[in-house]
Amino acid sequence: MSNDSVGKRVVQWFDHRLPLVTFVNHSLVEYPAPRNLSYWWTFGSLAGIVLVLQIVTGIVLAMHYTPHVDMAFVSVERIMRDVNYGWLIRYMHANGGSAFFAVVYIHIYRGLYYGSYKDPREVLWWMGLIILILMMMNAFTGYVLPWGQMSFWAATVITNLFSAIPLVGDSIVTWLWGGYAVGNPALNRFYSLHYLLPFLLVAVVFLHLWALHTFGSNNPLGIDAKGPQDQIPFHPYYTVKDLFGLGVLMIVLLAFVFFAPNFLGHPDNYIPANPLVTPAHIVPEWYFLPFYAILRSVPDKLLGVVLMFGSLAVPFLLPWLDTSKVRSATFRPIYKQVFWFLVVDGIVLGWCGSQPPEGIALILARISTAYYFLHFLVLMPLIGMIEKPRPLPTSIAEPVLKGGDAAATAPTRGRS
Repeated sequence: MSNDSVGKRVVQWFDHRLPLVTFVNHSLVEYPAPRNLSYWWTFGSLAGIVLVLQIVTGIVLAMHYTPHVDMAFVSVERIMRDVNYGWLIRYMHANGGSAFFAVVYIHIYRGLYYGSYKDPREVLWWMGLIILILMMMNAFTGYVLPWGQMSFWAATVITNLFSAIPLVGDSIVTWLWGGYAVGNPALNRFYSLHYLLPFLLVAVVFLHLWALHTFGSNNPLGIDAKGPQDQIPFHPYYTVKDLFGLGVLMIVLLAFVFFAPNFLGHPDNYIPANPLVTPAHIVPEWYFLPFYAILRSVPDKLLGVVLMFGSLAVPFLLPWLDTSKVRSATFRPIYKQVFWFLVVDGIVLGWCGSQPPEGIALILARISTAYYFLHFLVLMPLIGMIEKPRPLPTSIAEPVLKGGDAAATAPTRGRS
C-alpha cells in the first residue's frame, strides 16, 4: 500500500470522527460564490488575514512587554533595540492595526454601496459593525500600552468621556481607572483587555462567517443566485483573487514598515508619559479621527458623547432606513451619487479630527456631522421612496456571459 493511500485513509478516519477537512472543503473550496464578484470582495478575506497577523505579532510582543507605569515605556524601547527583530514585530503590529482599519472601512463602504445590509443579511451586517466596535476598543487599549505622552493623555481624555453620563458617569470612570487617576491599575486593565479582545473578535468573526455562509455573498448586481449558472466554486477562482489582493496589501504594509514606520503615529508618543505636562494638541490615531471630530463638533460634552456613539449606532438601523427594494447602487441613479457625498464626508471629518477644534475646522466638523446623520436618517429613506431604479438583470449570468451594459458591468471589474 502506497504512502498516499495510507495518508488518505488516516485523514478519512479522522474526518469521520471530527469533520474538520469536510468543513474546510465546504467553506473554502467548494463554497458556491456568485460568479461576478469583483476585487472589492477581497477585503473581507484580507481583514481576516490581517487579524491573524495582529494576533501573532501581539502574542510575541506580550512576551517582552512589562505592564507597569515605571517600566512600560522602557520595555517597549527594549523590544525595539534588544529583542531579535523586535523592531520589525512592533512596527508590523502598529502598522498592521492601521491596515486592519483601512481594509475594514473599505469593506464597510463596499457594503453600503452594494446594499449588503439588506434582507436577508441584516445579522451579517450587524456582526460586521460589532467587529468594528471591538476593533476600536482593542485599538484604544493597545494605544495606551507604550505609555508615551499621547498614550497617557489619550487614555485620560477618552475615559473621561464617560463622566458625562448622568448619575453613574464618575463611578464608571473610577472603575475604568481602578482609582482616581490614570495610573498603574488602569494600565494593567488596558493590557488585559488588549490581550483578551482579539480572541473575542475571532469569535464574532466566526459568527460573521456563519451568517455569510447561511445566505451566501452579495454581489455587484445585488440579485440572488438563481442556479448553478450563477455560481462558481470559491477555489480556485476567488482564492487567486484573494492572493493577488494579499500581495498588494503586503507591498503597501511593508512599505510603511520599512520606509515610514512612524508616519501614521504621533511623535509625542516617543516621550515618556508625564501627567504634569499636557500636549499642545491631543490627537488619536487616524482611524478614530472622524468620530473624534463628531465628539468635538458640539460645545456640550454629553451631547458630543451621544453623537459620537450615535454615529456608531445609526448604521445598525440601515436595513430599515434604506427603503429601496433594490440592493445595488449600480441600478440606483440618485443613491449612487449621494453615496460619494458620504465618502467625502468621512474624509472631511477625519481631517477635522486632526485639527484643533477652532476656526474653519470646527465649522466643517459641524456641517459634516450634520450631514452624516442627515444621510442615514433622512436621505436614505427619502431616496428609497422617490427613486426609480433601473431594471435588474434576470440572473447573475446574464450580464456576465453576454457582456451586459456599461452600467452593469463597470462595477464588476473590481471585487466588492
